[in-house]
Amino acid sequence: MNLMHPGDLAARLKSGLLSFPVTHFDQDLAFDEARYREHLAWQASYGVAGLFTAGGTGEGFSLLPAEIDRVVRAAVDEIGGTVPVLAPATGGTAAAVAQARAAQEAGADGILLMPPYLTEAGQAGLAEHVSAVCAATDLGVIVYSRANAVFTDETVAVIAERNPNLIGLKDGIGDIESMTRVYAKVGDRLVYIGGLPTAETFALPLLQLGVSTYSSALYNFLPEFALGFFEAVRAQDRDAVYRKLNDFVIPYLDIRDRTRGYAVSIVKAGLDAVGRHGGAVRPPLTNLTEAELGELTALVKKVS
Repeated sequence: MNLMHPGDLAARLKSGLLSFPVTHFDQDLAFDEARYREHLAWQASYGVAGLFTAGGTGEGFSLLPAEIDRVVRAAVDEIGGTVPVLAPATGGTAAAVAQARAAQEAGADGILLMPPYLTEAGQAGLAEHVSAVCAATDLGVIVYSRANAVFTDETVAVIAERNPNLIGLKDGIGDIESMTRVYAKVGDRLVYIGGLPTAETFALPLLQLGVSTYSSALYNFLPEFALGFFEAVRAQDRDAVYRKLNDFVIPYLDIRDRTRGYAVSIVKAGLDAVGRHGGAVRPPLTNLTEAELGELTALVKKVS
């Protein structure tokens, strides 16, 4: 098995737009591998720089460990060697270490280290958590700073120094001072990835803070729009960015914000809206109503 060198992965991810594919379920809410593979092949046919499997948009939080392994292996088999496949490492340290090892065995190209499940921890403990996962794998690791695992600039500097295969920080907070401090202290040692819900909303201002790319949920169902938006951000074309925000993103947010969890549900609904079958979400998430799907479909038609 040929492993992608962490440095090569970092360069690839930094070069373009990233995304989290949805995870498809059948009518019994079991993993629908055939539809998932079909979706991955379609996603990989555009110019995306990396795909994060079984992440937030992929409902990784609702998947059993065996299902996560199956999702990762399906992705590696379907698009491995074409687009980098990043797998999740979740839960407490022992669970995250086990998932990182399983991902390497499955042939993934990198790891997205999620916050530990439920519990709070101090910065020293978070640093140990990251270091244990990095030591367990030869793959490049990206740490997701959000929720109960928000990393200070001092801690980011420590884990970057301690772990050569730590290649990135995914920001799920959007705190301007925090990101400024991190970039001032660590600079280009890491790749900085925007990870807020509907990241397009924050992409232009965060670019100025060193966040050179982001994960786009919109790419799941509007890949050409998402790539065009990314190009406008990279070119710092403010007129184009704000036109696209007004034409689609902000009205989309209005639907998304009606119910907690819709940040995921609306992406699957978007696939339904373009005729590619997103299907249902697993509880405790809820699907959009028929009326809301109609609104979304009309909105999608305006930009597709």
